[in-house]
Amino acid sequence: MVIKEKKKFDFNDLFIFDMANNHQGSVEHGLKIINEMARIVKDNNVRAGIKFQFRDIDTFIHPDHKENSDNKHIPRFIGTRLTEDQYRVLVAEIKKQGLITICTPFDEPSVDTIERLGIAILKVASCSSQDWPLLERIAEAGKPVICSTGGLTLEEIDKAVSFFEHRGTHFALEHCVAIYPTPNEKFHLNQIAIMRNRYPGITIGFSTHEEPTKLGIIGLAYAKGARIFEKHVGVETEEIKLNAYSGSPEQVDAWIKTYKKAVEICGPENGREISTSEKADLFSLMRGVYIKKAVKAGARLTRADVYFAMPINQGQLMSGRWRDGIIADQDYAVDSPLAEAIRPHNTTKQEVIYSTIHAVKGMLNNARIPIGYDFKVEFSHHYGLERFSEVGCVIIDIINREYAKKLIIQLPGQYNPVHYHKKKDETFQVLHGSLEVDIEGQKKVLYPGDTLWVPRGVWHDFGTETGVIFEEISSTSYGDDSFYINRTIAKMPRPERKTKLINWGRHQFDDIDRE
Repeated sequence: MVIKEKKKFDFNDLFIFDMANNHQGSVEHGLKIINEMARIVKDNNVRAGIKFQFRDIDTFIHPDHKENSDNKHIPRFIGTRLTEDQYRVLVAEIKKQGLITICTPFDEPSVDTIERLGIAILKVASCSSQDWPLLERIAEAGKPVICSTGGLTLEEIDKAVSFFEHRGTHFALEHCVAIYPTPNEKFHLNQIAIMRNRYPGITIGFSTHEEPTKLGIIGLAYAKGARIFEKHVGVETEEIKLNAYSGSPEQVDAWIKTYKKAVEICGPENGREISTSEKADLFSLMRGVYIKKAVKAGARLTRADVYFAMPINQGQLMSGRWRDGIIADQDYAVDSPLAEAIRPHNTTKQEVIYSTIHAVKGMLNNARIPIGYDFKVEFSHHYGLERFSEVGCVIIDIINREYAKKLIIQLPGQYNPVHYHKKKDETFQVLHGSLEVDIEGQKKVLYPGDTLWVPRGVWHDFGTETGVIFEEISSTSYGDDSFYINRTIAKMPRPERKTKLINWGRHQFDDIDRE
């Protein structure tokens, strides 16, 4: 029997509406809040959930404080108490409206209630994020968890992250400042970026407590990387007034619209697209190549024969593509534009190598992998540099003694052919991206952190769709120790399928014709 794992909940772009002050302990008022929020969610086409706060009052509050307590929260908790059946009515309405049910339990019995009511997501309040007995019960429930981090140091957040990871809990984190309302100088939104870097793969959110009129905060939080947004919400009546950090339906609507505007302004997360109009505007400011003195067809042009000026014409060679030694394709009069077609479009060895170096540096920087300065770079191009984008890899030799360490980088879509080693025993560990390996006919996909041992004499190849950086730890590496199943590659002299550079190859191409 095949047991399929349940699909993980997607925390991204989720709005959470915390019903302020337990909706005043009124089921009728709670239903009003739910329906107002549902209308706003539909109007704005976003994903959202309604959040309760559960406390088992009988056990949560010490007997001596159930009357005349000097704790400001206890009278409110007691005064807005609801029964489980009353909550069941509210939960049913949330589900009916197509919203997600969420609840913050402040004690273990409340988790039991959450399970009986079928609430989908558990929320850990900042004050409970180091309450290990409660966290054990929350993890035991096996539901998605969102954990607030208000008032926590990074070391304390590390503990909460480790706790949930060790228990296999699917969870997200929320940056939170437990000051109500939060003044500008206390938001510390840079913490969102810090948490995203520190906890890769974990969705980071933002639990807000600002005055509802401060709409710009959500846009800044989104730009910093927050992808869950929680806000206290309510509905005012003649008897019920909202506190200083809870949003009315109108304010919540404006808050979400501000978020959507921020998403539009920030653009796609995988990089920008350059519009046709932007290209056209820039083209109108570029310089074209013009002839300084009349030349005949077939003449070899140098910098002394041309000048650069705007405007540039369609089909004209731009100044940035000028190279000494271009051959005139026709007779040119003084001040006439040089045709773009005159510039050969074949990619030179230097251009392939430099463009690859730039891409590899970008991948290393993006993966936060420093390599220092004492290393050598090797391009493996088994079918020539003209096919390097399809077949090959970049190898950075870090250490090669009795033991060796290399970084191997492949650009998206690259493949390294089947081969084995007679002398070298190696282990791969993926650091960034994903690696597809075929080892003696068995296909494996490796992700960051995964390792694979490749013994001597074992046929293997590897490639990537996404781009990959992996580490190769091995015994001593030898230049004549790769044996390819493809006889064409096997017969090629090593210099024809390898290009070696010192460091990043500065000044190593001075003797290569750029054309």
